[in-house]
Amino acid sequence: MAKKITPRKEDYSKWYNEIVVQANLAENSAVRGCMVIKPYGYAIWERMQNELDKMFKETGHENAYFPLFVPKSLFEAEEKNAEGFAKECAIVTHYRLKNDSMNKGKLTLDPSAKLEEELIVRPTSEAVIWNTYKSWIQSYRDLPILINQWANVVRWEMRTRLFLRTAEFLWQEGHTAHATKEEALEEAKLMNKIYANFVENFMAIPVIQGIKSKSERFAGAEKTFCIEALMQDGKALQAGTSHFLGQNFAKAFDVKFASKNGGLEHVWATSWGVSTRLIGALIMTHSDDNGLVLPPNLAPYQVVIVPIYKGEKQKEDVFKVAERIKRKLISNDIRVKFDDRDKFKPGFKFNEYELKGVPLRISVGPKDIENGKVEVARRDDFSKSLVNQSQLINYIENQLINIQKVLFDRAKKFQKENTTRVDNFDDFKDVLNKKGGFVLAHWDGAEVTENAIKNETKATIRCIPYSKKEETGRCVYSGNPSKGRVFFAKAY
Repeated sequence: MAKKITPRKEDYSKWYNEIVVQANLAENSAVRGCMVIKPYGYAIWERMQNELDKMFKETGHENAYFPLFVPKSLFEAEEKNAEGFAKECAIVTHYRLKNDSMNKGKLTLDPSAKLEEELIVRPTSEAVIWNTYKSWIQSYRDLPILINQWANVVRWEMRTRLFLRTAEFLWQEGHTAHATKEEALEEAKLMNKIYANFVENFMAIPVIQGIKSKSERFAGAEKTFCIEALMQDGKALQAGTSHFLGQNFAKAFDVKFASKNGGLEHVWATSWGVSTRLIGALIMTHSDDNGLVLPPNLAPYQVVIVPIYKGEKQKEDVFKVAERIKRKLISNDIRVKFDDRDKFKPGFKFNEYELKGVPLRISVGPKDIENGKVEVARRDDFSKSLVNQSQLINYIENQLINIQKVLFDRAKKFQKENTTRVDNFDDFKDVLNKKGGFVLAHWDGAEVTENAIKNETKATIRCIPYSKKEETGRCVYSGNPSKGRVFFAKAY
């Protein structure tokens, strides 16, 4: 039996880590800062992959795969990008080890196997992909190129936390090439909308859509579009980004195309991505002190069936009903697990699936068979109902829709209640320290002001919202004129 989870109010960080481990999502690996994603955690990632992949393909994108290693010279080609990731790089210098007889037979680097050029283990793939695109693109007829890659990347983080920040993580990265600036900008905006649609409608997490400030942009981008979510501890989490790269990478790798009018022009580019960090967002948005809470649209199984019986005769009768219910649920495209394990009692199973956040639990026992009913329990509010078996499928379908909506509405209410407008820096600091959440405040647009606020409060501009109203005012820090409010917050 899993031990009781530390309450959120007592230690939010510990609460988070305990849910990840006890719900069997992931664990730390033998490699410092890396994680093992366990089957249940990976099943959630697979659900995310499947839904996003469908959305990408519906908008004309195709999947491909590019090398894990990036030659150092290619990595350096786009200076801003290289500078932005330089401190996080893992580097391959040799391709062979040798047995060191002078040191108890331990393996050491073979000096004769040193690489002529060092290889960067990809922190992001723009460099290797744009070097490839150079041979793919000659004419406007070759454009647009709409490529997505499902892969792993390495960013050598010093302070790590499962899913939220690890040295290696899984993600998807889109890389597109276009004939015009307008097409590339529309692509970047479109992908940000797709991310927002996915996070809100499948993960049940409300987000703020907007643009990053210059200092928060992706290294090498001219514009970064983003979606920002608010976690239960009042910190923001960047849930997805889409970047308009201009012609920066095309110029760095000399990627040109013959235009319709016969000229030779550099290609316009975008890149965009989300990662396994979304699982962290899922946990911190919906879960409670009893464990994980999963929205039905992303739950690996939406319903679990737990049989209750004594003796072989009761077991046989209960299993027949449980199997029949399982088949009906599957035929109605409902993901279901029938837990027929003999080694564990029903109470243990109830606790296990509560911890794992399964949206609905069906209990089937001898009395239920006699009455033609089963007990259905909801994970989100712990309510229980006796439901006629003849009405069960319709009831389950409606409950799943309702749970999805309830979780989104609950998170939206939290976001609204924890978004505060302030007009002076004292109130700004007071809200951040006592309440947290999003702080809507005037900003004068200066990077020096943004950095000063960050240094003094640890809060950053999470995004300049699309919905920003032209509202004249004074910057909350400098007192200089401002054209509108932006979202500040402390963030993961």
